[in-house]
Amino acid sequence: MEGLGRTLLITGGAIVLLGLIFFLAGRIPFLGRLPGDIRIEGDRVSCFIPLTSMILLSLLLTVIINVILRIMNR
Repeated sequence: MEGLGRTLLITGGAIVLLGLIFFLAGRIPFLGRLPGDIRIEGDRVSCFIPLTSMILLSLLLTVIINVILRIMNR
């Protein structure tokens, strides 16, 4: 049961952290407007593909998760 409790705490913390990131992401001015983010607009439809922003976010989250896991394993 101790392992399950720890897993639930880690999962809950990750969800809270992800919620904060989504909440604050709208306030970061360059996110979504980087070179490589694709925006296609037509008469009645538009499509936005944030490739560069997602790669940057993925790298940042990977570093954060690795730091947290290294701290927990000590």
